[in-house]
Amino acid sequence: MPTLSQLMVPLPVKAAPDDSNVGAELTGKLDKEEVLKWLAKFYQRREIKAAATENGIDNYIYHQTYLSFRKFCLDIDKLPVDLHVTISDIIAGACHLDSLLPYFIRHAKQAFPHLECLDDLKKISDLRLPANWYPEARALTRKIIFHSGPTNSGKTFHALERFFSSKSGVYCGPLKLLASEVYYKSNERGVPCDLVTGEERNFASVNKTASSHVSCTVEMVSVNTPYEVAVIDEIQMLKDPGRGWAWTRALLGVVAEEVHVCGEAAAIDVVKEIIMSASEEVELRRYKRLTELTVEDSSLGTLANIRPGDCLVCFNKQDIFWSTRQIEAMGIECAVIYGSLPPGTKLAQAKKFNDPDHPCKVLVATDAIGMGLNLNIGRIIFNSLIKPTVNEKGEKEMDTITTSQALQIAGRAGRYGTQFSTGYVTTMKNEDLPTLKRLLSQHPEPITQVGLHPTAEQIELYAYHLPHANLSNLIDIFVNLSTVDDSLYFICNIDDFKFLADMIQHVPLPLRARYVFCCAPINRKIPFVCSMFLKFARQYSRNEVLSFDWLGRQIGLPFACPNTLLDLVHLESVFDVLDLYLWLSYRFQDLFPDSSLVRDMQKELDCLIQAGVAQLTRLLINSETKVSSGTSKAVEAEENRPIPFATKTPYLRDRNAIPNEIPLPPHGRIADRLLSEGLLTPKLLEELKKEWQFQKDCENQSTWTSDCTVVNSNPVRRSRNDMSDAKRFNRKRRT
Repeated sequence: MPTLSQLMVPLPVKAAPDDSNVGAELTGKLDKEEVLKWLAKFYQRREIKAAATENGIDNYIYHQTYLSFRKFCLDIDKLPVDLHVTISDIIAGACHLDSLLPYFIRHAKQAFPHLECLDDLKKISDLRLPANWYPEARALTRKIIFHSGPTNSGKTFHALERFFSSKSGVYCGPLKLLASEVYYKSNERGVPCDLVTGEERNFASVNKTASSHVSCTVEMVSVNTPYEVAVIDEIQMLKDPGRGWAWTRALLGVVAEEVHVCGEAAAIDVVKEIIMSASEEVELRRYKRLTELTVEDSSLGTLANIRPGDCLVCFNKQDIFWSTRQIEAMGIECAVIYGSLPPGTKLAQAKKFNDPDHPCKVLVATDAIGMGLNLNIGRIIFNSLIKPTVNEKGEKEMDTITTSQALQIAGRAGRYGTQFSTGYVTTMKNEDLPTLKRLLSQHPEPITQVGLHPTAEQIELYAYHLPHANLSNLIDIFVNLSTVDDSLYFICNIDDFKFLADMIQHVPLPLRARYVFCCAPINRKIPFVCSMFLKFARQYSRNEVLSFDWLGRQIGLPFACPNTLLDLVHLESVFDVLDLYLWLSYRFQDLFPDSSLVRDMQKELDCLIQAGVAQLTRLLINSETKVSSGTSKAVEAEENRPIPFATKTPYLRDRNAIPNEIPLPPHGRIADRLLSEGLLTPKLLEELKKEWQFQKDCENQSTWTSDCTVVNSNPVRRSRNDMSDAKRFNRKRRT
């Protein structure tokens, strides 16, 4: 990481406006060459460098200040009187060169404002005692109960029983799916419960009054509302390099008489230490797995050996799609679950797999099944044990899964209360089986550090002291100056935050709004989502309403059923854009007013994605056809194939703002990619097709003319008229 000095961008220093040049009137005009010579001598003096160091000016700032000070002295005609007189006396030999030091120090503090407020900045970024950030929680004597155990041990069940029986409570889950599950379960049991996620709030009561119980994602938990019971699920996520700060905040800040923490035993020690810093104690309750988990002695070897109740776990989409096609080619229907699918599609696939009367008996999934879904799996099969991960520096690495990940995924087999009283686990490849056995025989390494993240209030204080720094630069300076207890805390990865901050840096936004925009949970690897994020920010900065009609024009309503794999991926990215709109509408309701309409649109899109996933093999075949179709006949066959467009939903029937667009024929792989990345619009694609058709017609006409010329030619002598006609036609065609 660059040093603090390198993060500081020097500000241009300007002289105060003055109509008269008093310095020149007193001592005469300065000789710029003499000024340059004496400034160079001043810069090289060791005594000056030592004095600058005593004032907090290191070598980098010293050099940058010299460049700025020299430019200031040479370029400005009307220097401040005292500086002008001092330089004149130095040139005349009336005073010592070191007399410039006070002016140099003053200039450095103007160019680098942090030199004046460095102590204040360090106090703001002192993160050694985060427990003190939550005075309302510290005012209570909280009872902390840690429910520790492996997957399928009933730890969360016991914590939720206390949640349901309390007068008021809050459940903090890692995923929307888990929060929704508790929301529905609580209301079914007659305990009114609201749902709060980053994108929406659902009330249990018809009149939309707040209930005493709330189920939320962990980032959305309130640290100001008092509860009788709080449940924090999957507490081992404290160590997550991206989201760990949310669990730390919930653990230290939730205002509840009882706090029930659920998770792996690896988090016990670090939770005890954190709670000890808040002068509280932890009661430990251990649980054992309710069903047996057995590692098989042999690997699967081939997909032909797959059986009902199996779940094949892959760590990338390519393996998911390939395996799905191979399994369905054997006449076996399978469900598919991976991370970028909408929650509704995941639940639909899980329901299909769990239904004993449904012919679908095999599941192909990523590690997204590790938490958030209840699945009746008999056997887990690891397609591979290598998974892409992001290290502490934000760099992508390929490495063997951790013991914690292996236990979390393998533990999904043999769920308590299903037909599978024993869970089995194995690998696809025989060489991976010893590694899997080793991983499952170990205990997860104890967690030693948990995540923290700068708050909006802290960044605002930084901006007050450094008003000219941009948000990304403020974050860098904050991290550089932050002081944490390295034995217990770390600063979470802020690369995504900085990426979004740099993207909208040129957009004029208030600092608080800019901070909120940069906290948006989007996948920066999807260009279409990033471009829509930028459009949202620009529209907001102009104080223009982001209406449903405006959004519909941007994402290209109406939606079409996916015909290829790229169509499906594009619909998933559009779903993410709608999620982004809902997330922002929760925070800026005045300029994002149509959240209910967007939510209805999202439900329709979810249905289309479900239909695409249900016919994944057909999409794969269509995609491969497009890749391999190089002849004109294949292209014509693809373009003439009808595509079933979705019927318009009720929210579109009375709206005339969005015209019914002419359905475009299916397009090739490159066009699909350009459309999904936002680099090509449907209108431009239609114009390109017309141009391509025009060129094709010209080529056909040329071929027809050549054939006619050959037929009408005399083998002995060609008519001069025929030759003239051919030349005229060729000139016209070239034109």
